[in-house]
Amino acid sequence: MTGERDPATEDELWMDRAVARIWKLIWAIGAGGAVALLAWRGWWWGAGWLIGTAVSALNFRWLKQLVDGIGGAAGKPRKAVFLGMRYVLLGGGAYVILRFSAISLPAALSGLFVSVAAVILEILLELAYARNGTVDH
Repeated sequence: MTGERDPATEDELWMDRAVARIWKLIWAIGAGGAVALLAWRGWWWGAGWLIGTAVSALNFRWLKQLVDGIGGAAGKPRKAVFLGMRYVLLGGGAYVILRFSAISLPAALSGLFVSVAAVILEILLELAYARNGTVDH
């Protein structure tokens, strides 16, 4: 059966490419925002934005791992507890860093939305290039 395409393989390839673009967008938005805030408001705002971006990227990674694990082998209780506690861990870490430093809390909270912005941009890219199938260019 040469020449026939496997739809499941194509879907996985399409999803892998979309996730790779989202990762690039996360870091591009994070770097651009940090530079802009550094120039506009100073290092404490740029640092806050970068911390928020890093936490946002970490959360995106954990959510991707969760989605990849759904339907797989039997889940491990330890992993389920960790995934459930991730927001407590992230919130506690952010509280300690921001409470005892000069880093801007509004900038860090804004940086938490970087992965959301990257996903929205990916959706817009998919919609814009869906007609001619050139989204990978």
